[in-house]
Amino acid sequence: MDQQPEDAADTAHEPVGYETGSERLREAHLHNGQIEARAQFAPYFAIVGVGASLVTAWALFGEIRIELIVGWVAMVAFLNWASYRRVMDAAAWGTSRTAKRKAEWLATGEAIGLAAVWTALPTYAFAVAPEASMMQVVIGGAMAAMISASLALAAIPAASIAWIGTLTVAFCLAYFFGSDTLNPQLAATFLGVAAAGIFGVARLTRWTFAQLQTIAKTRTQAESIRLLLKEYEHRGVGWLWQVDAENRVVYISSRMTALLGRSTTQLIGHSLPATLGGNSVLGRTLLERQPFSNLEMELKTRRGTRWISLAGDPIIDMAGQFQGFRGVGSDITEVRKTQERLTNLANMDVLSGLPNRGRVRQLLGESLSTATSSNVPCAIMFLDLDGFKPVNDTFGHPKGDAVLKSVSQRLVREVGQLGHVGRMGGDEFAIVIRDAQSRRTVENLADRLIRSVAEPYHIDKAEIRIGVSIGCAFGPIDGQSVDDLIQKADLALYQAKAQGRGTCCFFNADMQNEAEDRLRLEQDLRNGLQMGQFRLLYQPLISALDQSLVGFEALIRWHHPTRGIVPPNEFIPLAEECGLIMDLGEWVIEEACRAAACWPEHVSVAVNISAKQLIFPALPNTVNESLGRHRLQANRLELEVTESVFLGDSANALDVLKRLRALGVGIALDDFGTGYSSLGYLNKAVFHKLKIDGSFVRESVENRETVAIIQSIVGLAKSFRMTVTAEGVETADDFTRMRDLGVHQIQGYLFGRPMSFERASELVHGSQGARLTA
Repeated sequence: MDQQPEDAADTAHEPVGYETGSERLREAHLHNGQIEARAQFAPYFAIVGVGASLVTAWALFGEIRIELIVGWVAMVAFLNWASYRRVMDAAAWGTSRTAKRKAEWLATGEAIGLAAVWTALPTYAFAVAPEASMMQVVIGGAMAAMISASLALAAIPAASIAWIGTLTVAFCLAYFFGSDTLNPQLAATFLGVAAAGIFGVARLTRWTFAQLQTIAKTRTQAESIRLLLKEYEHRGVGWLWQVDAENRVVYISSRMTALLGRSTTQLIGHSLPATLGGNSVLGRTLLERQPFSNLEMELKTRRGTRWISLAGDPIIDMAGQFQGFRGVGSDITEVRKTQERLTNLANMDVLSGLPNRGRVRQLLGESLSTATSSNVPCAIMFLDLDGFKPVNDTFGHPKGDAVLKSVSQRLVREVGQLGHVGRMGGDEFAIVIRDAQSRRTVENLADRLIRSVAEPYHIDKAEIRIGVSIGCAFGPIDGQSVDDLIQKADLALYQAKAQGRGTCCFFNADMQNEAEDRLRLEQDLRNGLQMGQFRLLYQPLISALDQSLVGFEALIRWHHPTRGIVPPNEFIPLAEECGLIMDLGEWVIEEACRAAACWPEHVSVAVNISAKQLIFPALPNTVNESLGRHRLQANRLELEVTESVFLGDSANALDVLKRLRALGVGIALDDFGTGYSSLGYLNKAVFHKLKIDGSFVRESVENRETVAIIQSIVGLAKSFRMTVTAEGVETADDFTRMRDLGVHQIQGYLFGRPMSFERASELVHGSQGARLTA
């Protein structure tokens, strides 16, 4: 397969316009190279021509008229002088890069003309003086010398060949006219010299021309690079620099001198690292004598602090000696500012302007590393706002955001130089304390933070009050890694929440044990659901009017194989936290419906529903499916909720309750009066029953105010056509008092403790048609 010519291969993938311009530039460099090569040999060519004419004139003296000889020598000398001047002028003109290209025919014609003039008289002498053999020898030698002069024309192949050809033709003519007496050996010698000259000059010409083409190509590439670099500097993309082996500035762009506020003469010859502010990193990099790039450094200038980036390559000469560096530089100040802005955005919480979760982790990692190496402990405080969610629900998110901003400002003010305050998200904050060697200092800071956050917030004429709980862990005492410390602080915060909020807890080993126990309990809870370790017990509901059995409340119990009976107040919150409450709740509803389906139609069953279950819109579908599977009338199932359901997503909870009520299921409000006010929801046509907490029943024995509260609840229920149930009735006096106050149903140990399904079924069938007595 044929290969492309070298020049063609170099430009095969270049655009057409670029290729044309590049070829023209290369051609111009080739012509200039030919002219320069011709000028190098111009003195030699002229001297040989004139010298050979003088030798020939001496040989012709006495054979040809003197006036012809003098005129011929004068003509040859003049033409060679004129040719020499023209070539030298053309060379000078060409190196200025503005020379007009000369056509090859001009050099060829000049060679033919000079050769013709020179051979004119010798050819004539051969014809008129054929018997002068010595003259012929001299003329032949002179013509051979002239042929060797063609070496001066080797850079222009056509001119060189034309020169030799003209001399050869002239000799042939001379031989023809003087053939009667011309020495054959001399003719053969001359022709041999001419042939050898033509062959040698042709080879030399081709080699010389190839070298000139290579030089022209190199010059073209160098010119292109020069133009590109000039364009690079002109457009302000960057600047160029060069230093010698001693790192002294040899060249530097004007753009850089303008940046430094100094002239070029003030920089040339001075050390580049010293010029750029004595940067040690640059100095070490240059001493390594290796290519480098993206070397960023800060520079103090009259225009302020600037950032520059340098890249450079070592200069190695043909002998392998290091000669310095050359490279490029650019002003990256704006790029650095943009990067800093992006970094700040990536590490900053937009609402509060504090470091975000990712940045807090970085700060904690740095503090932990310092603490490990210096034996001075650091600390991480986790803060969770108490009562903030009702602020958003009541006042809206704009006011909630305003409160968060105010909290951020208070935290920053209290912490001061002790550490960094960050926002982890939502209503959670964190504080990284660099020096926590004094535990008392940390405790005092926590007290100040709690008091500061508890101060009222005045937002748009509204007074808002919240609190904060704090968990704290020390590093590396409590944890060797960032994740470990964060986990320990979170455990401490959980403990603070459990202690009643508005407090600060410091991590200790017991918390870790409790957390591990909770983790094991969670796994046991999952296994317990799969292995059927849960049971439902049923506590009777009695009519206050005739003491007849009207229903049961289903109460869940967990029979753990090793722990024994696990109280609901331990595993229900855990199920809510780990997401098992829906599975557990579905099982309770299913079992309660199965039990009620075995009892008479007048006996209902009540099931407690967690506030977490009301988050899921699928709860009504679950209830409806269970009712359908067991063919249970909807009004025989009662779902009990507490007032805590109105603390979270109350709108969604109310929607789910309405959908359940639409199925015909009863909705009871449990522990009414002990939690948050929910009077506003009683008129939503959702609840059909209010359950009075047992604490009111017990206190009603001696407290008239409690009796008044119960009377108010009963009156409120009657106005909304609701049934009232009293819980915790344990004595006959309690029963009589509740009945007299107008309570409709009674529940408590007086009429039965929670019992198994079998015992409840016996009670149901034994109570038909009879009254229950204490």
